[in-house]
Amino acid sequence: MNIAIIGLGLMGGSLALSLKKLDFVEYIVGYDHNKQHQRDAMNLELVDAIATLDEVKQADVIFLAIPVNGIIAALQDLKDVHKDTTIIDLGSTKEKIVSCVPKEIRKNFVAAHPMTGTENFGPFAAVEGLYEDKVVVLCDLEDSGDIQRENAKKIFKSLGMKKYFMKSHEHDRHAAFISHMPHAISYSLANTVLRQEDKHNILALAAGGFRSMSRLAKSSPTMWEDIFKQNKENVLEAIELFETELDNLKDAIKNGNWDKVHQEMQDGNKLYDIFN
Repeated sequence: MNIAIIGLGLMGGSLALSLKKLDFVEYIVGYDHNKQHQRDAMNLELVDAIATLDEVKQADVIFLAIPVNGIIAALQDLKDVHKDTTIIDLGSTKEKIVSCVPKEIRKNFVAAHPMTGTENFGPFAAVEGLYEDKVVVLCDLEDSGDIQRENAKKIFKSLGMKKYFMKSHEHDRHAAFISHMPHAISYSLANTVLRQEDKHNILALAAGGFRSMSRLAKSSPTMWEDIFKQNKENVLEAIELFETELDNLKDAIKNGNWDKVHQEMQDGNKLYDIFN
């Protein structure tokens, strides 16, 4: 199986490192509009070669590991791939992308979201094992072709991922709460502190709690702007519901209702009963 990866940053580069270890993967080429990313990917030996778009189209499987607006644009350039070619996107939103897939290649297309990543980006952020033991959500799989479904399942299983299946609109609402809203909060938390406190004191006083909560604010603004645009309604709903919960805690503190404060925190503890 020959594979092409469009986008050689964290997700694409890490994918390439893991795919290299699969015995059914023969050759991996990369494509990236950023020339420096191309050079870095080759120097880091993430891919076997840098390909042209025409060469990308000859691959058995094409991964789209780029921001969601870029995925939509790239799909327009792939309308003439072979009927057996598999195109898998790794975007963090799904419904808008799925709705924009050209009808000529809908059977070629598999909508996937690996629930993994770090706050870093670019080829140097690539890490081996990023996908192992993580969840991948496959959306609207019934609209993909038989070959494409099987290729996607085989690859993600071989990467050690846990597969979940759902509709794209369901995915986007869930992702708004457990991924997109936390990023919005992290950016806002970082800006709140930066605009109030001396940056040197932040470095001196910031302990584990602040560092953990603000870590996501290191994420790529370009990528996350696209995600917020594509999933605007769900993100706004999630933020508004978060604001309601924060107001509840704020009012309890303001009114000295410490039993309520305790109860709110105790209710929040229950989340980790689900994880455990």
